[in-house]
Amino acid sequence: MSNYLAIATVTATLQRTLQASVQVEVDGARVTTLRPDRLNNATPEAGVNVYLYDILLNSAWRSADLRQRYSDEKYTKRQQTGLDLYYLLTCYGNDVELEPQRLIGSVVRTFNSKSILTQAMIQETVSDATFTFLADSNLAEQVEAIAISPVDLNIEEISKIWTVFFQTPYALSLAYKVSVVLIDSGELPKKPLPVRNLQRHVTPYQPAIAYIKVAEELSKIWQTQNAPTPLILATSTLLIQGNKLSADITQVRIGNITVSPQTVTDKQITLDLSTIPIESLRVGVQSLQVIHPQQRVNSNVVPILLRPTILDMTVSNVHGRGDELRSADITITVNLNIEKTQQVTLVLTELSLTQFTGYSTDQTKHRRNSSNSITFAIHDCLPGSYLVRLIVDGAESLFTVDTDSNSHTFEQYIGPVVVIS
Repeated sequence: MSNYLAIATVTATLQRTLQASVQVEVDGARVTTLRPDRLNNATPEAGVNVYLYDILLNSAWRSADLRQRYSDEKYTKRQQTGLDLYYLLTCYGNDVELEPQRLIGSVVRTFNSKSILTQAMIQETVSDATFTFLADSNLAEQVEAIAISPVDLNIEEISKIWTVFFQTPYALSLAYKVSVVLIDSGELPKKPLPVRNLQRHVTPYQPAIAYIKVAEELSKIWQTQNAPTPLILATSTLLIQGNKLSADITQVRIGNITVSPQTVTDKQITLDLSTIPIESLRVGVQSLQVIHPQQRVNSNVVPILLRPTILDMTVSNVHGRGDELRSADITITVNLNIEKTQQVTLVLTELSLTQFTGYSTDQTKHRRNSSNSITFAIHDCLPGSYLVRLIVDGAESLFTVDTDSNSHTFEQYIGPVVVIS
C-alpha cells in the first residue's frame, strides 16, 4: 500500500534512475519532468524529459476492493486503487552529434536492466535531498512489484499525443508504462471478530466436492500428491472426492461440456478424461462441478488446470552460423486446441547439468485462429539442445522424466528436446 505521494514518487524515481545513466553517456545531459511544450525554454541543451501523459485504472485491481465490502459499505481491508502510469520520454540535444539518439539508447538500456522499481531505488529517491517534498512517501512499503515496460506507439498514437502540445515540434520520443501503483484510502477498516471454527455448509442433499486427485503414476513421478493443484493431462483419471456425490443420475461438468463418469460412490467419483473427445477439452483453467439432474442440484465449483502435452516440434528459418547467435522459427504441436485469445509462452532451457541458459518468448507468427500448432519466433539464441515447455494461460506442459534406474540420466529431465544448430 502507498499514500497520495505514490505517483510523484514513481516519477522522481524514474528521473533519478535515468540521471545516473544519461550523464555518463552524454556530458552535461540532464533529466527533467516538464511538459514537452516547455522544453525549448526551460531545459538544457541535451537531456531527457520524463512526462506523465496518462493515468489509467489497472484492470486487475479495478474491482479488488468490492470483494472486501459489506452491504453497508464497511470495509474489511483498506481500500486500494491500482493505477497504470504512462510516460512520454523525449530526448533532445545536438542532432549533428546524434545526442538525442544516443540518449534514447541509454534510456532503453537503463529500463531494460532496471525493469523493476525496487524498494532500495524508491527509498534512495525519498531520502534524496532533492526530493524533500516526498519525505512522507511510503511507496517502498508496497508489496506488489512495480514494473517498467515499453509501450509501442504507432504514428497515429504519437500524433494524437503531440497535438495536445500546441505549436510544439515533435522530438524523438518513446513511451513506457509503469504498473501497478497502489494507492490506499488511509481509512482504517473495522476488524471483525476472529473465526473460532471453520465448517463447510451445504444445502440438504447437495453434493460437495472436497478434493480432486489424479490416479495415475504421473503424480508419483512428480511427487506432488499434497500440492493444491494436481497435475492433470488430457489422459488423466480424476478422483473427485467429497460428500453426497452419488445419485440415480450423476454427471460431471467440465467447462462447457457434461459427461458421465466411470464409477460413482457417495464419497468418490472416477472420471477418465481420455474418454472425452479431445476437441471438447480446453487447455488452461477449467471449472469442474458435479451435477444431479433429477434433483436439479449442483455441487460447488472447483477449478482444475488442464496442461498441454507437446506432440511434435520443428525448427525452420534458422539464421546464423558458427558461434553466432541464432534466430529461428519453432513450431510446437500439442494435443489440445489453443484458442487465439489465450496467452502462450515458449520456454527453452539448455539441456546441461552445468549450465542453465534459458530463453522465453511470447512472439508468435501467423496466429489468427484456434489451433493445436503454434509457431514462435526466437532471437539471439545460442546453438545447442534445449528442453522445451509451452505455457498456456499458466498451464505448463510437463517434461519427460527418466525413470530407468540403470540409466545415467535417472530421475533427470530428458525431453521434449529441440536442437538449434
